[in-house]
Parts: sequence; structure tokens; C-alpha cells
Amino acid sequence: MSVTVRVPAKVNVQLAVGAARPDGFHDLANVFLAVGLYDEVTVTPADELRVTCEGPDADQVPLDRTNLAARAAIALAERRGIEPAVHLHITKDIPVAGGMAGGSADGAGALLACDALWGTGASRAELLAICAELGSDVPFSLVGGAALGTGRGERLTALEVGGTFHWVFAMAGRGLSTPAVFREFDRMAEGRAIPEPEASAELLVALAKGDPDALAAAVSNDLQPAALSLFPELADTLAAGRDAGALTALVSGSGPTTAFLARDPESAAKIADALRTSGTCRTVRTATAPAPGATVTRPPSK
Repeated sequence: MSVTVRVPAKVNVQLAVGAARPDGFHDLANVFLAVGLYDEVTVTPADELRVTCEGPDADQVPLDRTNLAARAAIALAERRGIEPAVHLHITKDIPVAGGMAGGSADGAGALLACDALWGTGASRAELLAICAELGSDVPFSLVGGAALGTGRGERLTALEVGGTFHWVFAMAGRGLSTPAVFREFDRMAEGRAIPEPEASAELLVALAKGDPDALAAAVSNDLQPAALSLFPELADTLAAGRDAGALTALVSGSGPTTAFLARDPESAAKIADALRTSGTCRTVRTATAPAPGATVTRPPSK
């Protein structure tokens, strides 16, 4: 008796970052777009909580209770007064430490899978509240599609998407710490006024129309200068993708994965081939967006 949940990666087509708050977080206007790269989380009853992982860079995934999947199982179990006695098996396909919310995806996937396995009957609102406790990106991993995240990014407003967008993602040879990127953002912003983050009206219209050219003109990432400061080689990857015909190129979230918007599947394949031979990245993937949020693909047997 087990439950499997599939959960997508994300790209931030806008990441507007406000000044540091007293609690150390930053207010954001974070436009999430779920993309068709997926992790799977399978939950099976066990004698005690256990986490295993397979797939690319699985050796970099923590297997103790710091793993977001384990934390999700514990959080739901505590609310229901039960023991989190499950084996959580994660099959990775989302880049690890790549700025595409792979860890957050696993947390959302484990939460939904445990809810189904235990039959807790948790409402969507309760699941989203637990997700917000786990991390800023976890609620969107549950919801998928496209959404504007405000606050720390955890307060979501669904957005309309009028078509399919074609993306190419280049994975770097090493990771970047999200807290380190935010610290570098704060360092680089010291002494200047930081405006309140707001969603771009032009970007929201581009998404709603499904217009790749308009979206390319409107994407932005306030963390990109900080990511490039810590990882200057990413500039070469961005340039290689642009030279290959990408409509736009940007660092995905806090990085170090770089994202390239293509006009159509043929352009995406050409950009991917150019990046693979550029010597500026480790691996390259193509995917379309939007993608559905966390989805039970194998429900518990009756």
C-alpha cells in the first residue's frame, strides 16, 4: 500500500525583491510558472520515518529530518496526532540546488501523498497553510500552473496563461545557496532605496495572451546580479543561450540554473543543442509550461 505524487519544477518569470524585513525575509512579487520537469514522491507505511532518494545528484539530497519531504510528513502527522511512520522515496528529475524549487516540490509532494495515504481529509486551505510553514516556494509546488506569490512568496494568486511556453534550462556545475544569494543581494543593495516589489502588468498580460515575445520583453529577476556576483561563469551560459536564438535568458530564481525562453519546439531544440556544446554548463533540459501542480498518480489501494 503506497501513494505516489508527481510534482513540478518552477521558473520565476518575475522575481521582484524588496528590502530585508526585521525577520530577515524579504517581501516579494514572485511570478511563478510551473514547468514540465517532475520529481515523484512515493510514500509507504513503515516502522519509522525514513527517506531514500534516486536520480541525478541524489547524493546531494539530505536523507534526515531536515529534508522538506520528511518535514512535511512530520507536520501533517503532528496536526493529526499520529506518528509519521512512513518510508518517503524521492525520484529526482528536478535539478538539485538549482533554483527550480526541487526541495519545495518534494515537500509538497510528500504532504499530498501522506494526506492521501493516511486519509486525513485535510482541506486545500490546511495543506496550503502547512506548505507555507515549510517554505516560501512550497505552496506553489502544490498548486502549479502560474501564480503571483506575495509576502515571502507564500501568498498565492492564480494567474491566467493563454498558451504553451517553451523553455530550455542549463544546469551549472555546482550549486548556489539561496540564503547566500539573498545576503549578496542585501550587500549589493546597501545604501540605496529598494522599491516595494510589484508584479509587472506587462508580464501578466503576456502570460494571459500566451505571447512569448511579450513575455521575453517583460521577464526580470532582482536576484540575478547577486547570483552572477557569486557565480560569474553564469554570464557565459546566458550569452551562449542568447547567441543560439533564445528570446530571453535569465537566472532561474536564486540560481544557478539558467532559463531560456524559445519561440517554439524547434527553436528550443536548437538552443539546447548549442548549450550542450558550449562548454558553459553541465546538462541541458527542455520543458514546456505551464504544468499542473502536485498530482496523485498512484492512489492508495482500497
